[in-house]
Amino acid sequence: MGRFINKSGIITGASRGLGKAMAKAFASEGACVGIGYYRNQNEAELTVKEIEQSGGNAILVKADIKNEEETANAFSSFIKERGGIDFLINNAGIIYDQPFALMSKNSWSLVTQTNLEGTFHCTRAVVRSMIAKKAGVIINISSVAGSKANPGQVNYAASKGGIEAMSRTLAAELAPMGIRVNTVVPGCLKGGMTQRLDRRAIDALKNQIPLKRLGELDEVVKAVLFLSSDDASYIVGQSIMVDGGLSV
Repeated sequence: MGRFINKSGIITGASRGLGKAMAKAFASEGACVGIGYYRNQNEAELTVKEIEQSGGNAILVKADIKNEEETANAFSSFIKERGGIDFLINNAGIIYDQPFALMSKNSWSLVTQTNLEGTFHCTRAVVRSMIAKKAGVIINISSVAGSKANPGQVNYAASKGGIEAMSRTLAAELAPMGIRVNTVVPGCLKGGMTQRLDRRAIDALKNQIPLKRLGELDEVVKAVLFLSSDDASYIVGQSIMVDGGLSV
């Protein structure tokens, strides 16, 4: 398939994990993909190399998304080089779990500034270009933590819940300008943040999931590709859960 031939877009946090899987999938369908990263330059370069070896097209986009000016400059360079931007996948995020009573202001700020403010900065950096051509897709990656309580994740939950609320309002505001905004909400994935857990914790987690298994990265990737494509041209402002039923 080639749903994104002659399309260009940036995926943040694309040096590894879900972001890398999405980048390779978009490139395989014809897109020129901006590989958003901050610290993991070697992994980001490897992602570009793998895409190019498969016949795809990718460009490094380095930015600390907590920094508005740095993000704007990096994204502007990509947009100028490509003559515009068709899609943005706000995927970059961090997690720093702590009981609330012990949580420092720095722990709160680092997570919310990266996950929520970073999404704001990245979206601001592309939205005027999309408005100018009256077309574009923005997909924000949230988490079941944004709607399902998980003690120890107050900062992460607040950031992800904020992303979903932000997405709904953005969707209503930008749809008349030809820009579709949606959210994909992954559950617990193999190769995701669950890698930090031991086997007993993972088994306990599986028991909470109606499908009784962790999700595959590819299952989330397919949802993002669909929502970013013309196949989803009438889907706006939705939060699509890809969680095996964990949120039910």
